[in-house]
Amino acid sequence: MSKYVLRGIALVAVAFGLLTLTEGGGVLFFDGEARRAAGDYVPFVLWFNFLTGFFYIFIGIVLWRDMASGFAWALAVWVASLVVFGLLALHIAGGGAYEERTVAAMSLRSGVLTLVLLATYWQLRQRRARR
Repeated sequence: MSKYVLRGIALVAVAFGLLTLTEGGGVLFFDGEARRAAGDYVPFVLWFNFLTGFFYIFIGIVLWRDMASGFAWALAVWVASLVVFGLLALHIAGGGAYEERTVAAMSLRSGVLTLVLLATYWQLRQRRARR
């Protein structure tokens, strides 16, 4: 994977983080159209996703700067996201209200985070090979 591909993935992570903060913040902090459009959102999922928006940005910067800590941060967020996805599944199985787009959004997040995780892993391996 070239430096340019890694930087592209870093930009995707930052953009995804900014989008996450904008969309989640609109529902959490403003009583308006965004909140009404959100429908039966699941509060713990929304809060988790909003807060991880900051981590997507941070991980994107770390990936861009070729810092060794990128993999550890990406792995922690990836694992936490899978745990929240599992909790969402339990919420749904228990008859809790939810929106289909929440499941779709969590699937998209899992895919993006997997891409970022793989990129940071590759970057870490390249860094170790240079030693």
